[in-house]
Amino acid sequence: MFKPKLFVLLPSITKEQLIKDITAGILVGIVALPLAIAFGIASGVSPEKGLITAVIGGFIVSFLGGSRVQIGGPTGAFIIIVYGIIQQHGMNGLMLATIMAGVILIIMGFAQFGSMIKFIPYPVIVGFTSGIAVVIFSSQVNDFFGLNIDSVPADFIEKWEVYILNFASINYETLSVGLASLLIVIFWQKISKKIPGSIVAIVISTVVVQYFNLDVATIESRFGSIPSSIPSPSIPFFDLAAIKALVLPATTIAILAAIESLLSAVVSDGMIGGKHKSNMELVANGVANIASPLFGGIPVTGAIARTATNIKNGGRTPIAGIVHALTLLLIMIFLGHLAMLIPMAALAAILVVVAFNMSEHHIFRKLLKSPRSDVIVLLTTFSLTIILDLTIALQVGMVLAVILFMKRMASVSNVDIIKRELKDNDDFVDANSIQSKEIPEHVEVYEINGPFFFGAASKFKDIIQRVENPPKVMILRMRNVPAIDATGLNLLSKIYHDNQKDGIHLILSGVHTQPLFALTQYKLIDEIGEDNIFGNIDDALDRARELLGLPLKGRPKNFSPDVKREGKM
Repeated sequence: MFKPKLFVLLPSITKEQLIKDITAGILVGIVALPLAIAFGIASGVSPEKGLITAVIGGFIVSFLGGSRVQIGGPTGAFIIIVYGIIQQHGMNGLMLATIMAGVILIIMGFAQFGSMIKFIPYPVIVGFTSGIAVVIFSSQVNDFFGLNIDSVPADFIEKWEVYILNFASINYETLSVGLASLLIVIFWQKISKKIPGSIVAIVISTVVVQYFNLDVATIESRFGSIPSSIPSPSIPFFDLAAIKALVLPATTIAILAAIESLLSAVVSDGMIGGKHKSNMELVANGVANIASPLFGGIPVTGAIARTATNIKNGGRTPIAGIVHALTLLLIMIFLGHLAMLIPMAALAAILVVVAFNMSEHHIFRKLLKSPRSDVIVLLTTFSLTIILDLTIALQVGMVLAVILFMKRMASVSNVDIIKRELKDNDDFVDANSIQSKEIPEHVEVYEINGPFFFGAASKFKDIIQRVENPPKVMILRMRNVPAIDATGLNLLSKIYHDNQKDGIHLILSGVHTQPLFALTQYKLIDEIGEDNIFGNIDDALDRARELLGLPLKGRPKNFSPDVKREGKM
């Protein structure tokens, strides 16, 4: 369980795969360069600290991690929390908080909490992720428009008040560079997907600014030169009062690192058909977050965009991630004097695109059509992330989700069902038991019992993934599902789309009123199709036979839609 993926794969790595991993690692290192610098600056630290994080953290995450293809480094998720810690506690406080977060991650890993992260409700994750995206965008307005505000307030509302008051001082040369960089990043992928648009934007904007001697702020004018080496490790000053004050921020960093890293690992598993070790991934992130601040870095986690780039370029083992870190180190040593010429407006444009992609606006809009309790959790977490603090947003979002979950449990309780299940009655015979039905070959029937909420959804997902021989028709029997939430809806949507890719037909049976209404609001009923949703198992099995070209054995399919939707057995 706690053996790093690198050591598991080493004996089986071929020469051909090694070449692919080295190539992918170099390309990802080039892609990571502007992002590492941009995330460092946006977090309130100097640009080389972002590079150090990507080098030290990226190496450790790949060397000790539980994923084949994970790429570690600084990410946008940490910008708010890191900026806030620096404002209140300084760099020593950030070092302490990051090391504390690393210890928490290691404890979580060895306590085998890797599988428990999935129990964080989906609206909470989307809420704070979208909130972070809004804050990242807001933090780049000054550099993008060239407002030349020396000290931008950390508070969201105060920040925009200052922007509005200083908007007349726009530097149009800076704005032109920012807009041009933004357009290059957005549209370059239509020209070439091999060379990242961020690199093209950086190179072109740097050349233009230097050649025409434009009045545009650069890394050099803002921060001075970029060091060409990794500094010697230093230990922060440990103060008991500071440690007590940093417990909550450190816990937030740990939770964010765990969520983002494991989400990235899950996404990458789907792209390569692999299986990561979640607990080993947590331990690796913990070690990386202890090591990174000792060398002057900031928090580390798995980066979804860079991991996807690694996969698309042929990376399939942790060697690619190690090469990515070494590539960044070489760039820092030999090309650091050129990196300091990068315009701040170009970096701001890159972060604007990062914020837009991170916002998941399409998912956010879709979740607004979920059950009301999920919408409340989503909007509360989103609003608190923007207006107050990410730590508060996570705490309130989780507590609110738990309270609404318990309320929902109480509202859907059925005493008669509980009594029936508790009775020691061997004479009870379920006429609609699946054991009494004839299941055609190539058909699998899954029965969900109880409310299909975030805990049950993750358990069902694990069961689905264990199937070795996928069927041609999958029937989900929902006669004992009185309610479903956004996480359950999202999982059903994912199962449907995954089945579509694999040529598997999805049929729902016994759908009750609340799940049916939620499916309708979420537009899932349109995707799955009304002709694949039935009130009882007999009709669902007949639909499966029809899809397989077999003779029907149930009732004639001439019932009305109203009867079909009653969810009666």
